Amino acid sequence: MSTLYLVLAITFGVLNLGSGIGAMVRLKVILPLMDGANVPQSLLVFPIGVLKVAGGLGLLLGLAFPIVGLAAAAGLVLFWTCAVHTHVLADFWPKETVGTFLFLASSIVLLALGLTV
Repeated sequence: MSTLYLVLAITFGVLNLGSGIGAMVRLKVILPLMDGANVPQSLLVFPIGVLKVAGGLGLLLGLAFPIVGLAAAAGLVLFWTCAVHTHVLADFWPKETVGTFLFLASSIVLLALGLTV
């Protein structure tokens, strides 16, 4: 396991976990972003929050069980690709969208690094 993978898995595992928990507790800062992207707020806990938490935990568990990390990275690539697609459909590009692309890019890198091990 490379140092780069270790740093990225820990960093983005914790960030995905935090993002998922934020969605599950319905942080006020998230609500206008959901409205702008035409995503019903009823989806914040499940599936959005649950999938982010599962992905973050999966990345962290992947440090001990690499196949779990690989599956989590693949799932997060799908999740964040759907998030970008949602923004495209809604034509909604607030400054916070940068985070969506950062999460997507990190998931792709983690998946690629996981496949090389």
